[in-house]
Amino acid sequence: MRVCTVSDRDYHAWDAFVVTQKGCTAYHQYRWKQIVEKSFGHAAHYLAAIDDSGRWHGVLPLIHMKSSLFGNFLVSLPFVNYGGILCGSMDIAGLLLAEAERLRTSLGSSHVELRHIGEGVSGMQTRQHKVTMILRLATSAEQQWRAFNAKLRNQIRKPEKSGLLSEIGHLELLDGFYNVFARNMRDLGTPVYARGFFCNVLNELPDSSKIIAVRHEGRIIAAGIATWFGDTMEIPWASSIADFKNLCPNNMLYWEAIKFAIEKGFTKFDFGRSTPDEGTFNFKKHWGAEPVQLYWQYLLPEGENLPELNPKNPKFGLAIKVWQKLPLGLTRFVGPHIVRNIP
Repeated sequence: MRVCTVSDRDYHAWDAFVVTQKGCTAYHQYRWKQIVEKSFGHAAHYLAAIDDSGRWHGVLPLIHMKSSLFGNFLVSLPFVNYGGILCGSMDIAGLLLAEAERLRTSLGSSHVELRHIGEGVSGMQTRQHKVTMILRLATSAEQQWRAFNAKLRNQIRKPEKSGLLSEIGHLELLDGFYNVFARNMRDLGTPVYARGFFCNVLNELPDSSKIIAVRHEGRIIAAGIATWFGDTMEIPWASSIADFKNLCPNNMLYWEAIKFAIEKGFTKFDFGRSTPDEGTFNFKKHWGAEPVQLYWQYLLPEGENLPELNPKNPKFGLAIKVWQKLPLGLTRFVGPHIVRNIP
């Protein structure tokens, strides 16, 4: 058995193996390597365990991130919720982890972060601070509607009664989505991804992505990018303009996405990661979504503490407050240069 770094010529073999594995996600597809490389310029190290007969036994996608501001580390995968090891045994996982540790050392990286869903790898240092919220879908929109309580149904009806209109499209809606997303990220105090990142996602996933938008008097005031893989649809990026919160545009957005998922035959809708009992967690729970534990696991030098690259780290508090007060145009220009190094 050998563990090697695969190249682009192994694209189809990688994907053929991934879809056979329990726990595979959209982000294990090889095209995410291409999306990240094209969008952010980071080096990718995609590891595979392959026996002497050429049979694949495990994979681990890794992205190397290095900056003077945020440090030098490897992540599987940055910018998204999931990644990590896919394999059928602890022996194979051990081989992949050993190669990841060798890579960490050779690159001078502080740590390796693996983002596992549902279950982690035994024996690794682990943070369990996040869950993802999964809604089990009914077989028809009518059945799903009946499963909602009266309060949620009223919140879904309100935007329609207020004259809001929904729309499902693709690249033609990207500018409208990005205008809303960039403003929302500024208001949250978070640097925004470049428009090109979302363009690359849509171009690399032409048959498994859509933009869902909500308009008020012709203007897009809420929008999200929906993607799908296997039996699950999700909206990894969604935003709305806070000025229109009383019209419940988010409720129209997610209801249109859920109906679309049911029509396409998906059985699960992934609302994305949340911190238990905080605002977004409660919003998702209101729809009937249930938490699934996320395991963010680490390879670290002995004695080192777990990394704290998150908005709740007190050292980022002042930067967040300053960012919220910057002109929107400036954040759209500067933000992508900063966020490319934040996993």
